[in-house]
Amino acid sequence: MEIKNYNELNTLEMDTLKEIGSIGTGNAANSLSSLIGKPVRIRQPEVRIMGYNEAIEWIGGPEEITAGVLVRMSGQITGIMLSVQQLDFVNLVLESMLGHGVQDYLGLHEMESSALIEVGNIMISTFINALSSLADINVELTVPAFTVDMQGAIMAVPMAEYGGQSDYIMTIGGNFICGGKEIPCRLLLSPSIRSLNFLLRKLGVSSGE
Repeated sequence: MEIKNYNELNTLEMDTLKEIGSIGTGNAANSLSSLIGKPVRIRQPEVRIMGYNEAIEWIGGPEEITAGVLVRMSGQITGIMLSVQQLDFVNLVLESMLGHGVQDYLGLHEMESSALIEVGNIMISTFINALSSLADINVELTVPAFTVDMQGAIMAVPMAEYGGQSDYIMTIGGNFICGGKEIPCRLLLSPSIRSLNFLLRKLGVSSGE
């Protein structure tokens, strides 16, 4: 039976999505490791279905300033994927790739932003490639968009595009472990409801009847 909202997912469907989240974030950690030239692993990620407001609080609150890399999906799956880059993550990337960090987001200029876009885009692409391979589907990604804003404003994009279909979003979070330090990893995945049903059918956990 097709679902009409994320909160209708049953246990098997949620377990399947959690497995995808685990594999996808593991691959993203490997990609990050290659980019920054340091070993990176990720603790067992937590995959949850949250309301938009709950997801904003989970990231840090609506007024918390953060950076975000957003990519739109098309092809057999449509939707949005967002990589939220908190300051610890930003400095891990910049110190490794450029040799310097920043005190706050005001220190992000063209060179720093380009590095963060590259890393965010590759992590998202790696995650989606894992999803595509597991489900045997084709997903195309747009050129990534980068912004620094309050998290409430960043989250307004998926809310505006898909909030009419569902009040919920899929959140994928864990901590990267690099150099003995734990750094938050926050990914938000928002496929359309049609796409989510198609994905579940391809994964063999929904009849779609």
